[in-house]
Amino acid sequence: MYSRILTLPEKSFFLFGPRGTGKSVWLDQRLGHAALRLNLLKSGEYLRYKRDPSLLAQEAAALRNRKAWIIIDEVQKLPELLDEVHALLFESRHGYRFALSGSSARKLKRSHANMLAGRALSKKMFPLNMLEIGEDFRLQDVLRYGQLPLSVTSATSEEKIEFLDAYVETYLKEEIQQEALVRNLDSFHRFLSVTALMNGQILNITNVARDVGVARSTVQGYFSILEDTLLGWYLPAYRNKAKVKEVAHPKFYLFDCGVQRALAGFHRDKPSADETGVLFETFILNEFRALNSWRSHGAQFFYWRTESGNEVDLIWKRGRQAVGFEIKSSDTWKERFNRGLNVLLRSGDIRQAFGVYRGERMLKVGDVTVLPYEQAVEMASKGTFLPPSS
Repeated sequence: MYSRILTLPEKSFFLFGPRGTGKSVWLDQRLGHAALRLNLLKSGEYLRYKRDPSLLAQEAAALRNRKAWIIIDEVQKLPELLDEVHALLFESRHGYRFALSGSSARKLKRSHANMLAGRALSKKMFPLNMLEIGEDFRLQDVLRYGQLPLSVTSATSEEKIEFLDAYVETYLKEEIQQEALVRNLDSFHRFLSVTALMNGQILNITNVARDVGVARSTVQGYFSILEDTLLGWYLPAYRNKAKVKEVAHPKFYLFDCGVQRALAGFHRDKPSADETGVLFETFILNEFRALNSWRSHGAQFFYWRTESGNEVDLIWKRGRQAVGFEIKSSDTWKERFNRGLNVLLRSGDIRQAFGVYRGERMLKVGDVTVLPYEQAVEMASKGTFLPPSS
């Protein structure tokens, strides 16, 4: 059992995260004393509250402790329950505290569900982080099989592969087919394969639509599904002050290396040299993204690229200040890796430049501070990339 970095809020909150990231286990750990728990994955409970959502208010009224925690798992399956939650929070003047978990915000958005008008915080659960895994962390395993808890804790490669097979099948059946999010499951399956192969590349919707064999608008809808079900996210392009023509399209990353490889059909093989570079970049970005959320650093993420080929993998921006990162799956650092970072340093768009690599020691190469990836993740946890303001 790994201890998660996410801390328990003192007031009501939503907890969204992809299936299998450990939301229910975390709630059990933090709120095993909860006075009432509804699990809407159980058909009996779902049908009972579907027939009469007011049962929630009646059961809450019977609780002796008005400060008690009430958990509702997979709340997106029954959005009308949120009206009852809203009323209970208002009538009790936030006496009750609700933990509302879900693996998809899409159904809530589509049904214009009551999101409680700021009366509940919004938290996210991600796969296990390197810092959470601790001494059990093995980079090669993470790049090949990912960081979902059941993948990390599976004892053998065969078990990890079986888990990833089941995960992809479960996602297609439960999240997509049962929720009727797409009309043609076969075309969506092709889309997932194409998207997995394009993970970390600059997004061209027209090319994806051609490869999948569907309309451009359909592909845009498919990407929206991945974003709403939290399996993927956009890294937007950074528009800086330099007088150059920049690429404007975003990149798209899947949330876990193991799931990305399973969707691409590569998870039975060891990553190739070319694949490892993209996987390492995906791993670092997902680590930074999770820690930024859990630690509430408030940073925004971008990438930067010009038509002439200058590129920086990550711009970490908070307020008016920004730093840049070049990420290389190499145990040595070459000065040519600094090219894009040097352009942004000269233009004044970033205050500091970092390299992230698989070497063992911190380096100073020109104006770039090169960090072993373990140290980079530690700094991301602390939010210490920006130098003190002068």
